[in-house]
Amino acid sequence: MRHIISLLMENEAGALSRVSGLFSQRGYNIESLTVAATDDPTLSRMTVVTKGNDASIEQIVKQLNKLIDVVKVMELSDYSHIEREMMFVKVVAKEMESCESIKRLSDIFRGRIIDVSNHMYTIEITGNPLKLDGFLDSMRVHKIVEVVRSGAMGIPRGNASLTV
Repeated sequence: MRHIISLLMENEAGALSRVSGLFSQRGYNIESLTVAATDDPTLSRMTVVTKGNDASIEQIVKQLNKLIDVVKVMELSDYSHIEREMMFVKVVAKEMESCESIKRLSDIFRGRIIDVSNHMYTIEITGNPLKLDGFLDSMRVHKIVEVVRSGAMGIPRGNASLTV
């Protein structure tokens, strides 16, 4: 089962390495990893997407809580939450017909064309992973040159929050 683990950690050198090392030591794959500083420059928020059964994820959460750099851990999958990802897609747009098709598909999926150059369009799209996968499937009629995905970010809905 897919799990989203969000954590606050000290914003210092080596913290990311220690967290990712914990996963690799136990043989768990990280499907996506997103890290950035928070409004408090001493803290970073990390979102990790992984797969595993409930017992193994419980063990990971317990081990994460033991790491000195980790301030707080929350498994977002246990809460009603909002999840988003960002993606850039670069596609070939040579003929007018393909240009119109690319624009139309971008509009349908609420994407934005953010760069136009020599027969190339770069599209920015945000949404849940299924939406992004659907957009890629629809775009396969065109020549996709490059895809960049940010990985999942998530935040709990309502009163639940990951704060110190």
